[in-house]
Amino acid sequence: MMKPAQVVKALSALAQPTRLAVYRALVARGPEGLAAGEVAQKLKVSPATLSFHFKTLSHAGLIGSRQEGRYIYYAANFTVMNGMVGYLTENCCGGNAGVCKPPTKKC
Repeated sequence: MMKPAQVVKALSALAQPTRLAVYRALVARGPEGLAAGEVAQKLKVSPATLSFHFKTLSHAGLIGSRQEGRYIYYAANFTVMNGMVGYLTENCCGGNAGVCKPPTKKC
């Protein structure tokens, strides 16, 4: 289970429209992630601006990166994402989380 400070840091990182869009794009792509250039093109964001947003999301533990040749790929950290959702819904519906749990979707 995530600690409150970790959840606050993650939510703070997502509390900006471009970072939220980047994160959603990476979540939609799944574990293989996207090359930085693909994200920039998809969201119409300059590489320099995108680099700043990747850094913030990475420091919050929401994304990870890997280098393949000359490309850097970014992917959502689903363990952190699920931990954050778990923390937020831990006491949902008086502790009966099964009542208010959204349908499960596969990535």
